[in-house]
Amino acid sequence: MFAVLKTGGKQYKVQAGDVLRVEKLDAVAGEKIQFNDILMVGTTIGVPMVAGAAVQAEVIDQIKGEKVIHFVKRRRKHSSQRTKGHRQHLTLVRVTEVLEKGADKSGVKAAVGTVAARRVAHEAPGAAKPAEKAEKPKRAAKAAAAQE
Repeated sequence: MFAVLKTGGKQYKVQAGDVLRVEKLDAVAGEKIQFNDILMVGTTIGVPMVAGAAVQAEVIDQIKGEKVIHFVKRRRKHSSQRTKGHRQHLTLVRVTEVLEKGADKSGVKAAVGTVAARRVAHEAPGAAKPAEKAEKPKRAAKAAAAQE
C-alpha cells in the first residue's frame, strides 16, 4: 500500500521500505518518527488530510545536500562578480509502515521540522522571555529636565 505525505512544503509518494531525503527534521539517527500529514492512502483521498492515517519511518542520518552555486556577474564596465554556495540540510529516513487508521494511538513521536520545534519551544510557558528594555539614561535625563 502507498501513501502521499506532506513534509517540508513538499509531497512524497511512499510505501514501506522507501528511503527519502526530506527537509531537516528535529530527530536523531535511529529514532522512530511519524508523519501525520497524509493526503492520500491507497484509494482514500483526504479532504484535505486523511483522518487517523500516518506514515512511520526511522531516521537514518542527518545529511547535507549537493552544493548549489549561484554566480552573479553585473553589467559591462563594472567588472563585478559574486559567487555564493549553499548546501541544504536534509534528513534521511526509511519508511517502515503505512497506517490507514490508529495513528493517534501509536505513541510514536511526530515528525517536526527544526523551525517548528524552535517555534514551539519559544512559545512554551516555561521558556525564557527577553528582558524588557530599560529607558536610556540620556533620554530619561532629558525627560526629567523637560518636566521641570
